[in-house]
Amino acid sequence: MENQAVKVTINATVNAPVAKVWENWTTPADIMQWNNASPDWHTPRAENDLRKGGSFLSRMEAKDGSFGFDFTGIYDEVITNKHIAYTMPDGRKVKIDFTDNGDSTGIQSVFDAETENPVDMQRDGWQAILNNFKQYTENTAG
Repeated sequence: MENQAVKVTINATVNAPVAKVWENWTTPADIMQWNNASPDWHTPRAENDLRKGGSFLSRMEAKDGSFGFDFTGIYDEVITNKHIAYTMPDGRKVKIDFTDNGDSTGIQSVFDAETENPVDMQRDGWQAILNNFKQYTENTAG
């Protein structure tokens, strides 16, 4: 297992057209609104250079100021409204696919698990953020 990363898959169907989903997923002002796994966390700063070789940064912090970290990566592939792939600083890979279903959009994210925390905990955390994204996008898609 040390040499072969465990791949974790999360999914959501967002009741919004793919263009709106893509916009909310990639726009820093929107990212700051949805990018947290629980209400006691927030993202006070986000940057996104959405192109192959471009980088992104989301500053994730506990609202009480007790902990925070920068979530960063470099884009390996960007296909508007369809696909994003990036590599995190530790070498782990993430691939996100957007499926246009007309009035709804399927999102599937596959990521390499890290080795410090249990896989189920990582899946639950990433899924919670994706669920937050779904709720935010559906609430702003009017």
